[in-house]
Amino acid sequence: MGFIAEGNTLVWEDAEKYADYIRQHGVEQLLNIWNDQKDRGNDVFTWGDEVEYILVSVDNETKDIKLALRSHEVLAVLMQKEKLDPQNVDYLWRPEYGRFMIEGTPGQPYHGLGRQLLSIEESLIKRREEIESHLKENERILTIASYPRMGVEHFAEPYSSPNGLVAESQFLPDTVINPHFRFSTLTANIRKRRGKNVSINIPMYKDINTPPQQDHQTFVSPSNDKAEPYNQPYNIYMDAMGFGMGCCCLQATFQMSNIEEARNVYDHMAVMAPIMLSLTASSAIFKGLLSDIDARWTVISQSVDDRTPEELGQQPLKHNKCVINKSRYDSIDTFISRGNTYRAEYNDLPLVYDKPSLERMVGAGMDEQLARHFAHLFIRDPLVIYSDKIELDDKTHSDHFENIQSTNWQTVRFKPPSPGSPIGWRVEFRPMEVQLTDFENAAFIVFVAILMRAISDLKLNFYVPITKVDENMKTAHLRNSVVNNKFYFRKNITVSTGTSTGNVDEEYELMTIDEIFNGCKEEARESVGLLSIIRKYVAENKSFDAETNRLMDRYFSLIGKRASGELMTMSTWTRHFVQNHPSYKHDSVVSQEIQNDLLQRCFQITNGSTHEPKLLSAELITATGGAN
Repeated sequence: MGFIAEGNTLVWEDAEKYADYIRQHGVEQLLNIWNDQKDRGNDVFTWGDEVEYILVSVDNETKDIKLALRSHEVLAVLMQKEKLDPQNVDYLWRPEYGRFMIEGTPGQPYHGLGRQLLSIEESLIKRREEIESHLKENERILTIASYPRMGVEHFAEPYSSPNGLVAESQFLPDTVINPHFRFSTLTANIRKRRGKNVSINIPMYKDINTPPQQDHQTFVSPSNDKAEPYNQPYNIYMDAMGFGMGCCCLQATFQMSNIEEARNVYDHMAVMAPIMLSLTASSAIFKGLLSDIDARWTVISQSVDDRTPEELGQQPLKHNKCVINKSRYDSIDTFISRGNTYRAEYNDLPLVYDKPSLERMVGAGMDEQLARHFAHLFIRDPLVIYSDKIELDDKTHSDHFENIQSTNWQTVRFKPPSPGSPIGWRVEFRPMEVQLTDFENAAFIVFVAILMRAISDLKLNFYVPITKVDENMKTAHLRNSVVNNKFYFRKNITVSTGTSTGNVDEEYELMTIDEIFNGCKEEARESVGLLSIIRKYVAENKSFDAETNRLMDRYFSLIGKRASGELMTMSTWTRHFVQNHPSYKHDSVVSQEIQNDLLQRCFQITNGSTHEPKLLSAELITATGGAN
């Protein structure tokens, strides 16, 4: 969830008075970091992952599965080791938005790429076991991206009625929100700044018996305006931050050797973000209804969208400074590298930025390209302000900068060092959806880590215009996009020089994810796939032992088979399960019975007692003796 502190938080009516102050001092804190750390170099490649878990309970009599709203109690126990000896813990545990969510990371960062890669999956297995050791007999944890029936009546235990004072949601009670003040304040302040509840609208899957107004049976429309999305047919409407921030993801953060390497990798991983979102898609059901999308990202984006009507361009600017074309949670808006593969034409999206912030940073010596990136982040207001952390020493603190930085949730995050910290310039990769098994999660974590190094070592070039990255993000959400759709991707990713002066549009074309990862053998457009490049990179540049090479081969095989469609994504497998369930009425409704059976099957796949060959082929998991 990002920057979390202790203390009393300000309600929006008080917080907005300090918005300019926080912004101004956030810039000063950033400049102090930049001046102190811009010449830092030769940091070793260290990295770590973040996995988010959902806690559920199983009724012993009815077998109904519901969200268990007591992750804060489990976290209190899990975090005891860190409080007693913070430097010597195997895992770090953190709260997430939902009172049913737990975030786990390694206690110490991984170093480099070598035999340690064998320990990633083991770390994930043991993290899962550590959580499970503190659960009640009827409780389970799952790594699924979205809980299917969140927002349906009686979806959580203990029961609490909706329409609370914080979220004011028709569907979600305030008790789903983590009890830490940050989360309730964030929820209320987004709603108040926006002037009304968030409005999340996604397309419903149209099955043969799905009535056009299916979802309208479950809510009172906020408006009679026929043009509003929630009044459209085949639409799933959600009205609270919890629907988005209650989704789980798989993230990884990497320390690069210096600021320039971090800037370069940031750009290229931003291009990969929608492709990896499609490849890891595992969100097919929302509010008890089959949706017509496969990924969580747009749901979260809409769930934290605090733009006012003026900022949305619906009213003339009077109280706000500018029209903003995206939510706080979205794809990046500008490339930041000064490397020789970058061309100015790639930044083809008109960038909105805070002019005073830009002028201050450029005036202090920061190059305009990086300054524009940060000034763009500073168009946002700070949403959570702690009353005892307003007046700070800008030379020794970064709280105000992090206040803005941590509530710009983009697909990739460029992270400066913190004052007084030994940690260097980092890149956080954020789009991937969490997978059902530890084997799958480890495969994607390791692949991204190797890809990061290959980008730098092989000077790979993924650049396409930013607007094409945005189009790819939309495509990534489409049902089974990993097989059915094409993405804009560079024709030749091994061309590392930026001397080309030709038309940028000639550098890329539409490709399937299969072609991107596994290559294309058509005579007119034969190309080497990304996996072939990565396999060759590992063989020629990494002296892995035989055991590590065998594991890498299994990981790469999983990714290649997902890319080709030989193996299903979790979203596609989920749809097949629901649509073939004996009680499914082909009306898009995922009943409690269907959810019970679906999640029970997920438990069995996770612990290895059941094998689903369409999701995870047997030869890939045999070496570990099960899905874990």
